Amino acid sequence: MTGVPASAAGGSSGGQGARGPAAPADGARPEVSGSAPGQGSGGKPARSGKIAAAAVNQASVWNVANLLTMLRLLLVPGFVALMLANGGYDPAWRSLAWAAFAIAMITDLFDGHLARTYNLVTDFGKIADPIADKAIMGAALICLSALGDLPWWVTAVILGRELGITLLRFLVIRYGVIPASRGGKLKTLTQGVAVGMYVLALTGWLATLRFWVMAVAVVLTVVTGLDYVRQAIVLRRQGIAERAAALEEKEA
Repeated sequence: MTGVPASAAGGSSGGQGARGPAAPADGARPEVSGSAPGQGSGGKPARSGKIAAAAVNQASVWNVANLLTMLRLLLVPGFVALMLANGGYDPAWRSLAWAAFAIAMITDLFDGHLARTYNLVTDFGKIADPIADKAIMGAALICLSALGDLPWWVTAVILGRELGITLLRFLVIRYGVIPASRGGKLKTLTQGVAVGMYVLALTGWLATLRFWVMAVAVVLTVVTGLDYVRQAIVLRRQGIAERAAALEEKEA
């Protein structure tokens, strides 16, 4: 999600996160000078070559992490259809919509972990993962506001923050990457729980509880968003200073 993510969003979650490049295997030895790529001095395939080949094979587009991301994207239209079925107020259809939303949130937790742990990072995953996070969260918020269950200003604050932080990350990426914070991860979790509670047709004290959970989510959304803006300003200033220092050293 947006959570940011540590994602582009910081939260969404979010997020709210993006899949970074995998580190090389520990203990992998460099190839012997004069040997063919992936071979040792005796013409036999080097162990490091096997590891590299395995990593390339694992990082194909059709890996389990990307399949989970694709599933999350496919769940978005299905969730919207279930959410709006029978006028959008049928408890049974809303329960099915909640199940689709929950599956999307769970896959969000697993696909990034699998990509980093098993070296399944791909360019497709880096792009599709944050899109899938924002798509399911955005669809849920818009549906809830359209049905009158959630004020439009709440949807505007959350989606505006997620899109704004994503754009901010792209603007300062030349100076460095803004890391996902603990607050951003907490924001993504709180948003998911709050939206999930609103998707369900809750009544009584549970309906009151979801109001306060959403209030906490909105506060975390604003606070973490401002913190990301602060980090971006600091990162840009540091980057400009380092470039100026490097230019002066080069001219000297």
